[in-house]
Amino acid sequence: MHKVYVFPGQGAQKLGMGQGLFERFPAYTRAADSILGYSIQRLCLTDEANQLRRTEYTQPALYVVCALMYLDRARTDSTDPAFFIGHSLGEYVALFAAGVFDFETGLKLVKRRGELMGRATGGGMAAVMGCDRATVESTLRRAGLTSLDLANLNAPRQMVLSGPLDDISRAAPLFEAQQARFVPLNVSAPFHSRYMRAAADEFARELGHVHLRTLRVPVMANASSRPHQHESLREMLARQIESPVNWVDSIEFIMAQGDFTFEELGPTSVLTRLVKEIREAAAPAPRAAPSREATC
Repeated sequence: MHKVYVFPGQGAQKLGMGQGLFERFPAYTRAADSILGYSIQRLCLTDEANQLRRTEYTQPALYVVCALMYLDRARTDSTDPAFFIGHSLGEYVALFAAGVFDFETGLKLVKRRGELMGRATGGGMAAVMGCDRATVESTLRRAGLTSLDLANLNAPRQMVLSGPLDDISRAAPLFEAQQARFVPLNVSAPFHSRYMRAAADEFARELGHVHLRTLRVPVMANASSRPHQHESLREMLARQIESPVNWVDSIEFIMAQGDFTFEELGPTSVLTRLVKEIREAAAPAPRAAPSREATC
């Protein structure tokens, strides 16, 4: 059975991640420190300044840790997977693993992406668990909450909304009345929504100066839920910032290509549980309870 390597995005970070990896990969750790201007090991293991939750620090930290986890895994199994797939920020680790850019180039891109996204203010995100997409969309439409975007479609019954904080608050009782769980996320901006257009446009200009190599292994694009094509890599990566992550469609596309095992390389197993929900929903079996963890 072929394998698929899965890399998480924001929401998977936790204190202590990368323990042991920094010592096993000292050259990569030194390179990260030089690019970032601070100790990546200290940020991940101690976080004295409480910075790990801020997107401009979260994104580089997760990129480094997940890239090192992939390199560590490759030491014991050097065979290529059938696909790489990453959720949001995790897509950059997938592209690194597929040989599109080296570790340092990927980290510089992620650092800049985090800085641009960190500038956005005035909005937030919330997870809705226990409703399908049609119910979420009809609920927002009936309430006139057209300012809210579907930012993540993580599982058949787990969505993430993105938009102005006041409207996020207005949406909460609408879903709670339907016995859904509504969980505001601890993020600083409305990621993966129309409100990230300025960040996406500026990041597109940055990408124009970066050399991208040919994909060695297929990588799923969050912005299209289909494998990346070399000629549209830059466009897809810029669009990703303002586009929804349709994780369900991406996993279902891979499932349609054959029977695969999914292996998550990250600090938590949140994507493993989401993949399990998607696979179970596609099979003639009782519906699983929705995951109680959200990722953005």
